[in-house]
Amino acid sequence: MPTLRQDAPVFLLDLGDDENRFSPSWLETVHSQLDTVVAYPDPAVLVTVGSGKFYSNGLDLEWLTSNPAQAAQYVADVHELLARVLTLGVHTVAAINGHAFGAGAMLAMAHDFRVMRADRGYYCFPEADINIPFTPGMAALIQGKLTPTAAIASMTTGRRFGGTDARDLGLVDAVAEKPALLEYATDLVRPLAGKDRGTLSAIKTTMFSPAVTALRAK
Repeated sequence: MPTLRQDAPVFLLDLGDDENRFSPSWLETVHSQLDTVVAYPDPAVLVTVGSGKFYSNGLDLEWLTSNPAQAAQYVADVHELLARVLTLGVHTVAAINGHAFGAGAMLAMAHDFRVMRADRGYYCFPEADINIPFTPGMAALIQGKLTPTAAIASMTTGRRFGGTDARDLGLVDAVAEKPALLEYATDLVRPLAGKDRGTLSAIKTTMFSPAVTALRAK
C-alpha cells in the first residue's frame, strides 16, 4: 500500500511495490496522505514514485469486474483523485520508476512535472487496444497537458513509449537513470516550496478548467 515519508520540504509518496492499481482502499490511502501534505503548515512539495516494477497500472479492473454496481462511484472516485492532484496547492512531480499504464499514466499526467527512467518502463494509454474509451474528464486531462500531435499519438494508438520517446513526444519532461531518478525529480521541485497554496491551486484550477470541470462533473 502507499506510504508517505518526509524530508522537509519534500514529501515522498511511495505508491507501492506491486502494480499499484487503484483499488478503493488504495485510493482512500492516497487521499489520506494528500491530506497530510495539505495540512502541513510549512513549505512543501510532493514527489510520487513506485518502489517496484510499476509506477502504476491504473484502474483495478479485477475489482471493477467483481463490483459492477459500484462502477459509477468508482470512476467518480478515480476522477476526484486526478482532479485533486491536478489542482494541488503544492508543486508535484511524478518520478516514473517503471510502467505507467492507463489511469496510472493519467495520474502522472496530473502532476506538474514528470521524470521517467531512461532505461526501463513504458508510458502508455492502452484504451484503444482494450476497448475502454476515455471518459470526458480523462480525455480533457490528457489533452490539457499535451499538444494535439502528442495527444493523438498517445491516445489513439495504444503505443508504449519508453522514457526517451516519451520525453521527445512531451509525455514527460525529462529522463534519468534509475540511481538518479528520485534526486532529479526532487531537485526539480524543491526550489518551488513555499508558494502560497491558495494562489497556486487557483492558478492550476484556472489553467486546467475544462479538465477540472469534466473530472468533477456529476
